[in-house]
Amino acid sequence: MADWITISNDRLTAAINPLGAELSSLRDADGRELMTDADPQFWRGRAPLLFPVVGQPSGDTIRVDGQAYPMKKHGFARRMMFTEVERGAEHVQFRLTDDAETRARYPFAFRLDVAFRLSGATLSTEVTVANPADTPLPASFGFHPAFAWPLPFGRDRADHRLTFVADEPDSLRVIADDGTIAADKRPTPLDGRTLRLTDALFARDALVWDHVRSDRVTYGASDGPRLEIAFPDTPMLGVWTKPGARYVCVEPWHGIADPEGFTGEFRDKPGVFEVAPGGEKRIAMSVTLVG
Repeated sequence: MADWITISNDRLTAAINPLGAELSSLRDADGRELMTDADPQFWRGRAPLLFPVVGQPSGDTIRVDGQAYPMKKHGFARRMMFTEVERGAEHVQFRLTDDAETRARYPFAFRLDVAFRLSGATLSTEVTVANPADTPLPASFGFHPAFAWPLPFGRDRADHRLTFVADEPDSLRVIADDGTIAADKRPTPLDGRTLRLTDALFARDALVWDHVRSDRVTYGASDGPRLEIAFPDTPMLGVWTKPGARYVCVEPWHGIADPEGFTGEFRDKPGVFEVAPGGEKRIAMSVTLVG
């Protein structure tokens, strides 16, 4: 088990596991944990990074130029050891590059850099997907942070909600029994711009917006400290927990599970972007403690 790497300032302390470059703890100045307790009864994850796929590939397979490659839900980066490339008191950067193991599942050269930085009451995460090859690189990427529900400020679990900064009238996608995206949709559960969190919302797995208008949400009780979660570079959003668990995941995505029964090329699946030869794509998320 890799030792977590800690960065800190006078407002926040963050600990990152080099296995998956996974944010594993975020505490306020009083040492209160803002993230999941990772109770194995529900889910051991904390904030996995989803690459090179988001969600479930149909049949645990992707297809590149007509050839099938094995690919599990959410990809392989979350289970691989990243290399630390730079560290200071308030920042740290990790890197993952392709090797024989990754190319057996995803036949592309890539570099995945993940930089964490504290500034006041904000933790920023910037991901860079780089393409060192001379052909386009198709990929998806997603964040999957699990925040404490309730937050550790003395408010009831039932008082917690997500507040969006834009109207979100669109119907949500539905996750099929095999984890792919079903053809039917579900009506939005928002009351105005507010999602009041209840276990019943997640009886059919995650809430999935495949076109989210907001670039940030606020999470917490209305009369207590809250988290502002900003995601300026991701057009999709998942919100998920398991009923009864002590966390809620707010998941900005640039990618989504396969449509149910999808057998097409990986490049053609919804949410996949391409990085030009020699190019880079940056995707950022930040978490700010407010109030």
